Amino acid sequence: MKCRICDTRKPRRFCPGVTGDICSICCGNEREVTVDCPLDCQYLVEARVHEKLRDVKPEEIPNKDIPVSEEFLRSNEPLLVFLGAKFLHASLTAPGAVDSDVRDALDSLVRTYRTLQSGLYYETRPANLIAAAIHQKLQEAIETLRKQLAEKNATPIRDADILGVLAFLQRVESFQSNGRPRGRAFIDYLRAHFPHEPEPSLSASSLIQV
Repeated sequence: MKCRICDTRKPRRFCPGVTGDICSICCGNEREVTVDCPLDCQYLVEARVHEKLRDVKPEEIPNKDIPVSEEFLRSNEPLLVFLGAKFLHASLTAPGAVDSDVRDALDSLVRTYRTLQSGLYYETRPANLIAAAIHQKLQEAIETLRKQLAEKNATPIRDADILGVLAFLQRVESFQSNGRPRGRAFIDYLRAHFPHEPEPSLSASSLIQV
Protein backbone atom coordinates (compact mmCIF):
# COMPACT_ATOMS: atom_id res chain seq x y z
CA MET A 1 0.00 0.00 0.00
CA LYS A 2 1.35 3.44 -0.98
CA CYS A 3 0.56 7.09 -0.19
CA ARG A 4 -2.58 8.24 -2.00
CA ILE A 5 -0.85 11.48 -3.08
CA CYS A 6 2.73 10.61 -4.10
CA ASP A 7 2.13 6.91 -4.79
CA THR A 8 5.69 6.30 -3.59
CA ARG A 9 6.09 6.39 0.18
CA LYS A 10 4.40 4.29 2.80
CA PRO A 11 1.28 5.98 4.23
CA ARG A 12 1.34 7.00 7.89
CA ARG A 13 -2.03 8.67 8.46
CA PHE A 14 -5.54 8.93 7.11
CA CYS A 15 -6.28 12.15 5.23
CA PRO A 16 -9.95 13.19 5.20
CA GLY A 17 -9.14 15.66 2.43
CA VAL A 18 -8.34 12.89 -0.06
CA THR A 19 -10.26 10.19 1.85
CA GLY A 20 -7.25 7.94 1.87
CA ASP A 21 -3.98 7.15 3.64
CA ILE A 22 -1.02 9.41 2.95
CA CYS A 23 2.59 9.82 4.10
CA SER A 24 3.59 12.51 6.59
CA ILE A 25 5.71 14.34 3.98
CA CYS A 26 2.77 14.77 1.61
CA CYS A 27 0.62 15.81 4.56
CA GLY A 28 3.02 18.65 5.35
CA ASN A 29 3.72 19.68 1.74
CA GLU A 30 0.25 19.43 0.26
CA ARG A 31 -1.82 20.59 3.24
CA GLU A 32 -4.03 23.50 2.06
CA VAL A 33 -1.98 23.61 -1.17
CA THR A 34 -3.50 20.85 -3.29
CA VAL A 35 -5.64 19.31 -0.55
CA ASP A 36 -8.86 20.86 0.83
CA CYS A 37 -8.30 20.11 4.50
CA PRO A 38 -11.36 19.93 6.78
CA LEU A 39 -10.98 22.48 9.57
CA ASP A 40 -11.36 19.77 12.22
CA CYS A 41 -8.61 17.51 10.80
CA GLN A 42 -6.36 16.69 13.76
CA TYR A 43 -3.19 17.21 11.71
CA LEU A 44 -4.35 20.59 10.47
CA VAL A 45 -5.28 21.61 14.03
CA GLU A 46 -1.81 20.58 15.24
CA ALA A 47 -0.16 22.46 12.37
CA ARG A 48 -2.08 25.64 13.23
CA VAL A 49 -0.49 25.64 16.72
CA HIS A 50 2.99 25.83 15.21
CA GLU A 51 2.12 28.11 12.29
CA LYS A 52 3.83 31.48 12.48
CA LEU A 53 2.01 34.71 11.74
CA ARG A 54 2.95 36.35 8.47
CA ASP A 55 5.61 39.04 8.58
CA VAL A 56 3.60 41.93 7.16
CA LYS A 57 5.59 45.08 6.50
CA PRO A 58 4.02 48.44 7.44
CA GLU A 59 3.66 49.43 3.78
CA GLU A 60 1.81 46.17 3.07
CA ILE A 61 -0.95 46.83 5.63
CA PRO A 62 -4.16 47.32 3.63
CA ASN A 63 -5.94 50.68 3.86
CA LYS A 64 -3.73 51.85 6.69
CA ASP A 65 -5.01 55.40 6.18
CA ILE A 66 -8.29 54.32 7.81
CA PRO A 67 -7.84 55.03 11.56
CA VAL A 68 -8.59 52.05 13.80
CA SER A 69 -7.61 52.76 17.41
CA GLU A 70 -8.12 50.61 20.50
CA GLU A 71 -10.70 53.12 21.69
CA PHE A 72 -12.57 52.75 18.38
CA LEU A 73 -12.61 48.95 18.72
CA ARG A 74 -13.81 49.12 22.32
CA SER A 75 -16.66 51.47 21.48
CA ASN A 76 -17.64 49.39 18.45
CA GLU A 77 -17.16 45.95 19.98
CA PRO A 78 -20.79 44.83 19.37
CA LEU A 79 -20.46 45.81 15.70
CA LEU A 80 -17.13 43.97 15.45
CA VAL A 81 -18.68 40.82 16.96
CA PHE A 82 -21.64 41.13 14.59
CA LEU A 83 -19.58 41.54 11.41
CA GLY A 84 -16.96 38.97 12.46
CA ALA A 85 -19.68 36.39 13.07
CA LYS A 86 -21.38 37.22 9.77
CA PHE A 87 -18.10 36.79 7.89
CA LEU A 88 -17.61 33.45 9.63
CA HIS A 89 -21.09 32.28 8.71
CA ALA A 90 -20.78 33.48 5.10
CA SER A 91 -17.37 31.81 4.72
CA LEU A 92 -18.50 28.47 6.14
CA THR A 93 -21.66 28.37 4.04
CA ALA A 94 -20.05 29.39 0.73
CA PRO A 95 -18.95 26.14 -0.95
CA GLY A 96 -15.19 26.05 -1.50
CA ALA A 97 -14.50 29.37 0.25
CA VAL A 98 -10.88 29.95 1.32
CA ASP A 99 -9.04 32.90 2.84
CA SER A 100 -8.37 34.56 -0.52
CA ASP A 101 -12.13 34.67 -1.17
CA VAL A 102 -12.74 36.34 2.20
CA ARG A 103 -9.89 38.76 1.42
CA ASP A 104 -11.51 39.73 -1.89
CA ALA A 105 -14.88 40.21 -0.17
CA LEU A 106 -13.31 42.41 2.51
CA ASP A 107 -11.53 44.47 -0.14
CA SER A 108 -14.73 45.05 -2.14
CA LEU A 109 -16.70 45.98 0.98
CA VAL A 110 -14.02 48.45 2.09
CA ARG A 111 -14.09 50.03 -1.37
CA THR A 112 -17.88 50.25 -1.24
CA TYR A 113 -17.98 51.93 2.17
CA ARG A 114 -15.17 54.28 1.20
CA THR A 115 -17.37 55.72 -1.55
CA LEU A 116 -20.12 56.34 1.01
CA GLN A 117 -17.73 58.62 2.90
CA SER A 118 -17.65 60.91 -0.12
CA GLY A 119 -21.44 61.10 -0.22
CA LEU A 120 -21.73 58.74 -3.18
CA TYR A 121 -22.84 55.15 -3.40
CA TYR A 122 -21.03 52.81 -5.73
CA GLU A 123 -20.98 49.15 -4.81
CA THR A 124 -17.77 47.38 -5.79
CA ARG A 125 -18.34 43.69 -6.44
CA PRO A 126 -15.60 41.07 -6.72
CA ALA A 127 -15.20 39.25 -10.03
CA ASN A 128 -14.54 36.15 -7.93
CA LEU A 129 -17.98 34.49 -7.60
CA ILE A 130 -17.32 32.99 -4.16
CA ALA A 131 -16.10 36.35 -2.85
CA ALA A 132 -19.12 38.03 -4.46
CA ALA A 133 -21.43 35.66 -2.57
CA ILE A 134 -19.71 36.49 0.73
CA HIS A 135 -19.92 40.22 -0.10
CA GLN A 136 -23.65 39.90 -0.81
CA LYS A 137 -24.37 38.04 2.43
CA LEU A 138 -22.58 40.72 4.45
CA GLN A 139 -24.45 43.52 2.72
CA GLU A 140 -27.76 41.75 3.37
CA ALA A 141 -26.86 41.23 7.04
CA ILE A 142 -25.96 44.92 7.44
CA GLU A 143 -29.18 46.03 5.74
CA THR A 144 -31.26 43.72 7.96
CA LEU A 145 -29.54 45.12 11.03
CA ARG A 146 -30.21 48.70 9.92
CA LYS A 147 -33.93 47.91 9.55
CA GLN A 148 -34.06 46.25 12.98
CA LEU A 149 -32.43 49.26 14.60
CA ALA A 150 -34.80 51.64 12.80
CA GLU A 151 -37.81 49.64 14.04
CA LYS A 152 -36.53 50.03 17.61
CA ASN A 153 -35.87 53.77 17.11
CA ALA A 154 -32.24 53.06 18.01
CA THR A 155 -29.18 55.04 16.96
CA PRO A 156 -28.32 54.00 13.40
CA ILE A 157 -24.94 52.49 12.58
CA ARG A 158 -22.59 54.96 10.96
CA ASP A 159 -21.00 53.98 7.64
CA ALA A 160 -17.70 55.24 9.04
CA ASP A 161 -17.90 52.71 11.88
CA ILE A 162 -18.66 49.86 9.48
CA LEU A 163 -15.69 50.95 7.36
CA GLY A 164 -13.40 51.02 10.40
CA VAL A 165 -14.42 47.52 11.51
CA LEU A 166 -14.01 46.18 7.97
CA ALA A 167 -10.54 47.74 7.78
CA PHE A 168 -9.62 46.11 11.10
CA LEU A 169 -10.77 42.67 9.91
CA GLN A 170 -8.84 43.23 6.69
CA ARG A 171 -5.66 43.88 8.67
CA VAL A 172 -6.21 40.82 10.84
CA GLU A 173 -6.60 38.71 7.69
CA SER A 174 -3.31 40.01 6.32
CA PHE A 175 -1.51 38.65 9.41
CA GLN A 176 -3.52 35.46 9.95
CA SER A 177 -3.68 34.13 6.39
CA ASN A 178 -0.90 31.63 5.68
CA GLY A 179 -0.79 32.33 1.96
CA ARG A 180 -1.51 28.73 0.90
CA PRO A 181 -3.75 28.44 -2.19
CA ARG A 182 -6.42 26.54 -0.25
CA GLY A 183 -5.57 28.03 3.12
CA ARG A 184 -8.29 28.79 5.65
CA ALA A 185 -6.21 30.02 8.58
CA PHE A 186 -8.13 33.30 8.77
CA ILE A 187 -11.47 31.49 8.65
CA ASP A 188 -10.13 29.31 11.47
CA TYR A 189 -9.25 32.52 13.35
CA LEU A 190 -12.84 33.72 12.93
CA ARG A 191 -14.11 30.37 14.25
CA ALA A 192 -11.95 30.76 17.36
CA HIS A 193 -12.81 34.39 18.12
CA PHE A 194 -16.38 34.99 16.97
CA PRO A 195 -19.66 33.28 17.87
CA HIS A 196 -21.32 30.87 15.49
CA GLU A 197 -24.87 31.63 14.35
CA PRO A 198 -27.55 31.64 15.59
CA GLU A 199 -26.40 33.67 18.57
CA PRO A 200 -28.53 35.96 20.79
CA SER A 201 -25.64 38.42 21.16
CA LEU A 202 -25.86 39.18 17.45
CA SER A 203 -29.35 40.66 17.62
CA ALA A 204 -30.03 44.33 17.01
CA SER A 205 -30.51 44.91 20.74
CA SER A 206 -26.80 44.37 21.34
CA LEU A 207 -25.98 47.32 19.06
CA ILE A 208 -28.46 49.78 20.53
CA GLN A 209 -26.62 52.70 22.04
CA VAL A 210 -28.19 53.93 25.23
